[in-house]
Amino acid sequence: MNALMYEVGACARCSGKYCAQKVSIFAGLNEDQLGEISSSVERKSFKKGNSIFFEGDMSDRLIIINKGKIKVFKYTKEGKEQILYILAEGDFIGELSLIKKDQFEFNATALEDTKICTITKQHFDSIMKKHPAIMLKIMEKLHDRVLRLEKLIQQLVTKDVEARIACLLLGFIRDFGTTTARGIELDMPLNREEMGSYIGITRETISRKLSALQDSGVIELDGNRKIIIKDKKALEDME
Repeated sequence: MNALMYEVGACARCSGKYCAQKVSIFAGLNEDQLGEISSSVERKSFKKGNSIFFEGDMSDRLIIINKGKIKVFKYTKEGKEQILYILAEGDFIGELSLIKKDQFEFNATALEDTKICTITKQHFDSIMKKHPAIMLKIMEKLHDRVLRLEKLIQQLVTKDVEARIACLLLGFIRDFGTTTARGIELDMPLNREEMGSYIGITRETISRKLSALQDSGVIELDGNRKIIIKDKKALEDME
């Protein structure tokens, strides 16, 4: 692993309890229960561009994103990067390792300076014995993630370029959008090349199509990383 800095002791911005409070699977636990979980948490920090794990690494812990964003991806046979998920604060990955230790089948890299919290399978087994409902919440999250992957595959196989871009932007609206006076503001976690790899088109194509959407008044491009959605309905009609 390109590693990082272990954080020890109390940390005002990254306590184990703070991590647990952000994650939907721990919703409903009281302060004492969250405190119990926090005693099992290990904290790590990654700089932008650092690898968090590689395909083939042992997957034996739940990874919670406490701050920042990561991309989860595989390499195609041609050596190209295929992004599977973008995970942000409060998201988690490694849930299958809580059922059975295995190897990661994908890679993860920090898109910006990122802090994570981890809980090993051994510690999580102990937590599960006291709070079995947590596993049901994990299965619900896993279900949602599988559906999202199936939708991505469908987009890559059946949709034209414009529809793929619309789906991409609508997904980012759902996950990262902020309503402002200018429209729905997206601080994009990906650059143009990464956006293209996410939906299976070239950087040149996505740049050209985004410019066309701006010319038609659907979006406004504000620098390389910010997009203002002016007409969400138009994107929905393209999807």
